Amino acid sequence: MNKSTYLFYLILTLLGIGCQNETAANQKPSPPNIILIMGDDMGYSDLGCYGGEIRTPRLDELATNGLRFTQFYNTARCCPTRASLLTGLYPQQAGVGHMVDDRGTPAFKGDLSQNAVTIAEALKGAGYKNYLSGKWHVTPYVIENPDKHNWPRQRGFDKFFGMISGAGSLYDPRSLTEDNEYVAPRDGFYSTTDFTNYAIKCIKEHKSEQPFFMYLSYMVAHWPMHAPAEAIAKYKGHYNQGWDETRKARYQRMQKMGLFQPDWALTPRDSFVQEWTDDIPDKDWELANMETYAAMTTLMDEGIGQLVDLLKANGQLDNTLIFFLQDNGACAEELQWVGDRPAQTDLVPMQPGELQTEMVPTITRDGKPIQLMKDAWPGPPEGYTAYGLNWANVSNTPFREYKHWVHEGGIATPLIVHWPAGIKQGGVRSQPSHIIDIMATCIDVAGGPYPTSYNANQIQPLEGKSLVPVFENKELDREAIYWEHEGNRAVRMGKWKLISKANKKRSFIWDKTDELAIEDWELFDMEKDRTEMDDIAVEHPDLVKEMAGMWMVWAKRTGIVPRPTL
Repeated sequence: MNKSTYLFYLILTLLGIGCQNETAANQKPSPPNIILIMGDDMGYSDLGCYGGEIRTPRLDELATNGLRFTQFYNTARCCPTRASLLTGLYPQQAGVGHMVDDRGTPAFKGDLSQNAVTIAEALKGAGYKNYLSGKWHVTPYVIENPDKHNWPRQRGFDKFFGMISGAGSLYDPRSLTEDNEYVAPRDGFYSTTDFTNYAIKCIKEHKSEQPFFMYLSYMVAHWPMHAPAEAIAKYKGHYNQGWDETRKARYQRMQKMGLFQPDWALTPRDSFVQEWTDDIPDKDWELANMETYAAMTTLMDEGIGQLVDLLKANGQLDNTLIFFLQDNGACAEELQWVGDRPAQTDLVPMQPGELQTEMVPTITRDGKPIQLMKDAWPGPPEGYTAYGLNWANVSNTPFREYKHWVHEGGIATPLIVHWPAGIKQGGVRSQPSHIIDIMATCIDVAGGPYPTSYNANQIQPLEGKSLVPVFENKELDREAIYWEHEGNRAVRMGKWKLISKANKKRSFIWDKTDELAIEDWELFDMEKDRTEMDDIAVEHPDLVKEMAGMWMVWAKRTGIVPRPTL
């Protein structure tokens, strides 16, 4: 090769390298896969990585290698939370201000609004394939000839297996559905296992170069307390010290983990919670409920671990954004409303392939009568129990109140975020944030548009804020976060939280904040008093008036006021 030829090829080579470097610099990173995992009716401190003694090693691992949020909030109940999660709107804007019953106004329609888009619908615009495994619960459950316009396949999901409705037996849930048809469970069905397996199946079959969005919505640990005997046996004796000592131990671990400041007091045992003594009635039954609750949670954790292992094996874990959160605080319900069981002589065994339509079935598929609470034993299909107020007080350590209320015990949830390609510095994040922020975050990382119209319907603007700045430990720019559930109201503005708890008096002055006195509100400084022990409303009357006024402006804007008559 002569000198001129050599120089010619050298120049071409250098030009090629320059073009490659320029192309690489201009290439956008691939959008991540997104997996959104939701637990059901779990307390703030149940997970190991949030101070709990329940074994959750796979979630703990995700937290250790990712982020733990300490001031992340839901809406205090399942249906509203799921509506907010899916749409990035407050639940009343999404049409599900209460449950899935129509209370006479658009905000309380009980059916997901057509003026909202779901995460799945929005992510389709960014090229995602969408899957849902588990609980839906944002549209009425109708047995005969259901209107399916708000079923998952009609709201952006390409595949679906799970429940249209909410609660039910973990062995034989009502409204079990695959894609667009009700189905009977397979032999040996257990919702945690089957929902995990379906999520794994979808990811294994996802051969496309498209990114995917997976919404994995477990029934754990909502009543009834159902788990296989071998899983419960691993917790035998684990809670023999009782609920008081378990709660104290959780609080101490949370402080050692840096999740709680030492000067934030542990709330006293709820006044309705029994003191744990050697002669407490039905002690073995009480212990069996918590052992079963713990087993349910660990089985969910194992399922999440299987999903993570698949992502690792596929080389997908690094660029998969995983969220884990819960729909409300721990549940203190004890099933008094269910009513009497039918006489055992009147029971007729279910036929093969017969659909389960009852939230509280009367009989197991193999013909055993199902009993309630202390007439039953937690664990097997023929028992239908809740772990109740005593243990819910432990699950919500160290907070006040439970599911339904908007004190911290009702609305504070763990949020674990894991995304190695997108989160450069892990740790704890204490920025106040809300479930409306999940949709905004998904849109942000996917790089897709949030539509102003969809299927010829005008779409409401997003209420949530992307959490990507919080991933980088920056603050979120927002005025406040708001709540309303069953008359319970709250505003979180910076370090201040204003709360009004529903009662008969307040039901008459719902639309008239100017008639609310200072004693109708509680005000807390959340930097000094996260457990809401020191009400300082009388010391800050102007702040109370300002924040109460902000709540009313928000309530009118979102359709909460005027209040439904039903």
